[in-house]
Amino acid sequence: MNKTIAIHQPNYIPWLGYFYKIFQSDIFVFLDDAQFSNKGMHNYHYIKTPQGSFRIKIPVKQKLGDKIIDVETRNELNWKKQHLKTIENFYRKTRFFNEVYTDYQNLILIDYPNIAAMNCKIIQFIAEKLEFQTKFIKASELNIQTSKEEKILNICTALEGNIYYSGTGAKAYQKKEHFTGQGIELRYSVFNPFEYPQLWGEFQPNVSIIDYLMNCGYNWEKVLQHQNIE
Repeated sequence: MNKTIAIHQPNYIPWLGYFYKIFQSDIFVFLDDAQFSNKGMHNYHYIKTPQGSFRIKIPVKQKLGDKIIDVETRNELNWKKQHLKTIENFYRKTRFFNEVYTDYQNLILIDYPNIAAMNCKIIQFIAEKLEFQTKFIKASELNIQTSKEEKILNICTALEGNIYYSGTGAKAYQKKEHFTGQGIELRYSVFNPFEYPQLWGEFQPNVSIIDYLMNCGYNWEKVLQHQNIE
């Protein structure tokens, strides 16, 4: 029996493609013990506005070399209130605003020990609302000290996975034969962006899933209709 593993850093309200990767997996591992990166979208994402995409970013307490699980949000700067106000301003006219805004508000107003814990909570909540059957695990709980491809292989082995769904960005350092040599089939998760109803003119595909949820609700079937399911 196949067991599919997917792995990704816990990002802030990620885009639809991130959730498609979760959907494809039996077990999704939050790589919360990876190094925090200012380019990794761990503390920011984009929403759509009349002027185009707009970045909403969380201020953090972070120094070079910190893991995501070690980085705290700077709540004293009132970023939660600002994000809520921004999202309300640009999405209050959407069809599913009341439900999705209330869910988002309830999630971010919780006190979390670090940004990884918050992002994991938000992602798992959305996945459950989309009725995914995926099991979630945090890499920090597995205590695997290797890195890059070796760490991926070690995680898959520890979880007894025989299929690994990777993001295409990892092609630069992953070798298919290293996976097959350990009885693991390496696949790449390919998400097909598609147009759905949006406010503010020309369609923008790579914004936060918040945009899709506000406009289409927790409707995963609509997403699957536009994917090439294996």
